[in-house]
Amino acid sequence: MRRPALLSFRTATLLAALAFATPAGATEYFVTETGAGGDAVARGAYLVHAAGCIACHTAPGGQPLAGGRAMATPFGTFHTPNITPDPETGIGRWSDADFLQALQHGLSPAGEHYYPVFPFTSYTKAAPADLLAIKAYLFAQAPVVAANKPHEIGFPFSVRLLQAGWKALFFRPGEFRPRAGAAPEVNRGAYLVQALGHCGECHTPRNPAGGLLIGLALAGTSDGPDGEAVPNITPDRETGIGGWSVDDIAELLASGTKPDFDNVQGSMGEVVEEGTAHLTAADRAAIGAYLLSLPPVRHGKPRGN
Repeated sequence: MRRPALLSFRTATLLAALAFATPAGATEYFVTETGAGGDAVARGAYLVHAAGCIACHTAPGGQPLAGGRAMATPFGTFHTPNITPDPETGIGRWSDADFLQALQHGLSPAGEHYYPVFPFTSYTKAAPADLLAIKAYLFAQAPVVAANKPHEIGFPFSVRLLQAGWKALFFRPGEFRPRAGAAPEVNRGAYLVQALGHCGECHTPRNPAGGLLIGLALAGTSDGPDGEAVPNITPDRETGIGGWSVDDIAELLASGTKPDFDNVQGSMGEVVEEGTAHLTAADRAAIGAYLLSLPPVRHGKPRGN
């Protein structure tokens, strides 16, 4: 049985706005509560759902955001950390600079490399204002004393310093850039998929070293999180979602219901319940518009719907 939604707020009072910040094309996307004057905690509440923080940082039966969830990978089992504002076991002592360094560059406040099971490789594309709004929301929550569990990974993967080499090969930091000539809705969807939603981290196959196979971006993999198969979400009509409409995608993100009336399960069920179901209808439609604007990639087994 799925966990009940851990947080609730009136998403009807939230709207998404696009603001192109510089002539070079750098983009900041703000989610502002109507009438709240851009309150960072209100924005952060929305963005925490968009970024999938709750599902990953809450153990089954555990307290929200207190970590402890086990994530099995080919390299070992990782345990997600406590991201409540407890000063001893959580992130309560982190500064804004610490938070941005972690999410944009995959480095702890002490300068240690994080493993890429933490999707800093996608969060690096998020606007700093959005990341700091997430921090504002997290720091407004009650602190939970919950010590982080050590990862269960063997040598040589246990040597964090080796992550510097991995980053040199597979990590390209930098903010999201909108696609020239694309509709604002498509660019908004691209930002949600590529940065906050980090969809490619699960829906893109990886090489033996754990780097994403960019040529197969979003084309699905048989070896996703916890060994689950993850579907192709490019608009290929045979192996992807080319037969779906924007409304079909938006409905799945809202309720978990596919066009054939089956429901998503497992990790994607949690993504919907604790993430995309809390987005505005406009943002869910933007995700659909972006996915259907991509080149189709034929990869994996044919699907019915």
